[in-house]
Amino acid sequence: MRIKQLTAKLANQIAAGEVVERPSSVVKELLENSLDASSSQIDVHVEAGGTRLIKIRDDGVGIKKQDLMLALSRHATSKIETISDLEAVSTLGFRGEALASIASVSHLTLTSNDSDGNTGWSIVEDGEVTPAAHPRGTTIEVRDLFFNTPARRKFLRTERTEYQRIDEIIRKVSLSHPAINITLSHDGKMTRQYRGSTSKDDEQRRLASAFGTTFVENALYFEEENHGMHLSGWISLPTYSRSQSDQQFFFVNSRIIRDKLITHAVKQAYSDVLYQARQPVFALFLTLDPKTLDVNVHPTKHEVRFRDSRNVHDFIFHTIHKVLADVRPEDVVELGPVGRLTSIPVQSNFSMEGKHRGSRISEQMQHYAELLRSEPASINADVYSDVPPLGYAVAQLHGIYILAQNERGLVIVDMHAAHERITYERLKVSDNNLKIQPLLVPMTIAVSAAESDAVDNCAAELGNLGFDLTRASEESLIIRAIPALLSRGNAEQLVRDVLADLVEFGSTSRIQAERDEILSTMACHGSVRANRKLSIEEMNALLRDMEETERSGQCNHGRPTFCELTVGELDGLFLRGR
Repeated sequence: MRIKQLTAKLANQIAAGEVVERPSSVVKELLENSLDASSSQIDVHVEAGGTRLIKIRDDGVGIKKQDLMLALSRHATSKIETISDLEAVSTLGFRGEALASIASVSHLTLTSNDSDGNTGWSIVEDGEVTPAAHPRGTTIEVRDLFFNTPARRKFLRTERTEYQRIDEIIRKVSLSHPAINITLSHDGKMTRQYRGSTSKDDEQRRLASAFGTTFVENALYFEEENHGMHLSGWISLPTYSRSQSDQQFFFVNSRIIRDKLITHAVKQAYSDVLYQARQPVFALFLTLDPKTLDVNVHPTKHEVRFRDSRNVHDFIFHTIHKVLADVRPEDVVELGPVGRLTSIPVQSNFSMEGKHRGSRISEQMQHYAELLRSEPASINADVYSDVPPLGYAVAQLHGIYILAQNERGLVIVDMHAAHERITYERLKVSDNNLKIQPLLVPMTIAVSAAESDAVDNCAAELGNLGFDLTRASEESLIIRAIPALLSRGNAEQLVRDVLADLVEFGSTSRIQAERDEILSTMACHGSVRANRKLSIEEMNALLRDMEETERSGQCNHGRPTFCELTVGELDGLFLRGR
């Protein structure tokens, strides 16, 4: 067969197959253009889930008349000129394919004005440039999406589903660019209005609009900077989680991305506090030097490549791990003006165990009175000028729950769950050093070349984790020793899992996870059991230790250890004041 040059239209339609997957893809590309144009107001109108019409209007810098026709050409952009620009992209769009690709599968009209007057210029697909009334800014109308590619239309969902995808894109942009006013209308009805924020309270209100007020009431805000990277955002308390990962938003330099390295780092940070397969909710914002980031790895720009992915992974993990460890009962009990949104200062001195605040470590875990320091025995909290967050114990209910009174009302504590967390955190500190268990007979296993390279590249880390591995050949290893705490497990499978993590993420949490699971079991068996009668002194001692122990808001399995009912909530139960 003869080799032929593709026509420009066919080339654009092929490119559209990569860039324009559905109506929400069009909205994303056009929104990015509006954001790059320094817009302060963006209005989005869609009809029939975006299949009949997508119209986006902004008040940005606009496009010059002589550039309108060029703007619809493939590989035409104002954002990069040289290879050095491509190596440090600071704008959201840069590939110069979006408008040409969209125009090839729809009826597109581009109208823009780059002056302060009210007269702009308009172009319809390959037509001529004509005058049009328009203030400063740009309007793009995309009608009858995929009208000339019916096969693509067959893959679209219902209008409602396609609209929901658009709504999610708008929601993400509202978070990544909080200062911009954004509206969304569907079939002539205003459905979303995100007002630009100028203060932290405004940002919290926008957060509530995107995630709901319940998330705001159960979220922690933090900021941290380290080695040229800045991470900030909101993460949910471990007790506020979902069955799906649909409310996990991550932004790099204000760009919406999906990245398995980031997902792994966050999941690892929550691993010690989240219940089973539950998913945390978060909106995280990472800012770093564009030169350390490759954004040109996917046509839709949903993915990026970090130059130093291991440092990025560890920075995110340690930051969130530290934030969660620093949560104390007072952070949950004391409500702020907009809910339980609490700002957590993060120390730059990262540690896998964090900073332990327990009073002492004891081997006598079955007798709680001997385990903890004594506390003044009193059921009358009024005699204390400074009542602790969890208050003072007044009674024990059914041998399971501690009832305590604080300044706000009633605190109910699951005594076994609370003691389990306290014991667990102490065991983690007391068993800080991993001992090595040599194998009686060294084991040789076959591995991939990448896994074998990981043994050489990460020899120091593997040694610190308790492994003695020797490379026998290009694709085989000799296992001479493993961590003593895990010696009863399958040594070969453990090594394979650890090496798989090192190849995939540059680090591993397998040993920590396996070790923590064993310590968690030990803590469960070493904690006070149900129907164990505690004295007032013992109950108060438990409350004080909860206030000092990391992650004490939930047990080792992710269940909450306490809850609070305010006096107002109690009054409501009994219809007082009505």
